[in-house]
Amino acid sequence: MSENNERYQKRLRRFVTALNNRKPDRIPIRPFAAEFTGVHAGYTCQELTQNYSDAFEAMIQCCKDYDWDAVPANMIYVWPGITDAASIRYYGVPGVNVPPDCGFQYIEPPEDQSFMRADEYDRLIADPTAFLYEVWLPRATRRIAQAGAPNTFRSDVALVSSAMAMVQYFNAYGPHSVRMKNEAETPGSLCGIFKAPLDILGDKLRGYIGLTMDLFEQPVKVMKACEALMPHLHWLASQTADPASQVPIGYWMHRGCVPFVGPEHFNTIYWPTVRPIIEQLWKEGHQTMFYAEGNWDAHLEAFRELPERSIVYHIDRGDPQTVHNKLHDKFAISGGLSNVTLAFGTPGQVRSEVKKLIDILGKEGGYIMDASAIMQNDIKVANMKAMVEATREFGIYENPDEPLDELAVRPTGNFKPYDTLPSATGRPAGVCVSWQEHLQDINCEKVQGCPELAERVWKMVDANGATYIWQMLLSF
Repeated sequence: MSENNERYQKRLRRFVTALNNRKPDRIPIRPFAAEFTGVHAGYTCQELTQNYSDAFEAMIQCCKDYDWDAVPANMIYVWPGITDAASIRYYGVPGVNVPPDCGFQYIEPPEDQSFMRADEYDRLIADPTAFLYEVWLPRATRRIAQAGAPNTFRSDVALVSSAMAMVQYFNAYGPHSVRMKNEAETPGSLCGIFKAPLDILGDKLRGYIGLTMDLFEQPVKVMKACEALMPHLHWLASQTADPASQVPIGYWMHRGCVPFVGPEHFNTIYWPTVRPIIEQLWKEGHQTMFYAEGNWDAHLEAFRELPERSIVYHIDRGDPQTVHNKLHDKFAISGGLSNVTLAFGTPGQVRSEVKKLIDILGKEGGYIMDASAIMQNDIKVANMKAMVEATREFGIYENPDEPLDELAVRPTGNFKPYDTLPSATGRPAGVCVSWQEHLQDINCEKVQGCPELAERVWKMVDANGATYIWQMLLSF
């Protein structure tokens, strides 16, 4: 084994041991560094956002120059090559719609221009995938034609070009990950995408104001819509998860907590449509990272209901001591280091805060050092160095746990999910046009050769259509 590979394996083992809520040799550092990588490597926000190869190069450079244990392959995830090709309305792109040294912006439409109307819940519930293609995508874009409208050259090009751009972008991650391993000796820290059904309704469909009105005026429809989204969101998370079960699925938690929604709506709608998915993913061998943006302290008791080690909980605005008291006996914890301190404080203040966090969260293992929120271009290089140096100084374990038998995070014992997922409405999750529909389209009653081969190939290519639309909804 080469020296580089040994360093990579040591870092991976350290990270996975912490994810298992155990003591590695020292506390791993896993920075969700986005535009900060450009600050260090000399790229503008426009370069990082519009040219993903620059973002990859900046991450490689940071991994080489800092002693990081694991990182996301690229935290500047939205590539305008996809969103511009589709003519998406809701992004402000650095150097185009916003200044070149500003991170990309999400532009939520006014309530009366939301991409889903208040009276369209039944259509979404009946067939979510068809709704996204026929209603949501045309409204969320400037060029893609609505169902029944005349096709145009620009509409067809927008759809095809954005789909091809998505394939191009995803395919670029393979060689980049190889470089991260071989050149930077750094493992990836995430694999897969998940968002809560209620958050998706607020983020991309009804908008926050529209959703809050619906929660009071038509809560039954909101609940049924969340249930209709569940199998599809589970499918995408499962399809994009790490097959080796080493790193967690990213779960980006937006406005499902108090005070954005009341406790009643969290307890009756948000959590009942999230918990079964998390438990099903755990049954399949996949841990989920709860990236708790904002303050989710009011809901820690609910999170305790999940199976041991099924999640790693990330602290943003929550209180580290409260999170430790409520969750650390069951789950690994990450984050908590103030972005304000990293951006505007001194290296000495960073060191002090790192030591305090380690004293609260890290003494018993199962803690991963990171900032509270994604690191943008206001983070100082000197403060990043201070975070790394202080973690290495204060985060050593004198008596680490025995090495794991298997370098993975998997359920043990007889685990039974809390509840089953609802059946998909309209068409199964991961399907756009079923094999039976396809046979009707081509007027074929019987396949003359091997039907299993023909069906397998059709299902494989048809799933690409589902991947495209659900990735557009969740990731782009």
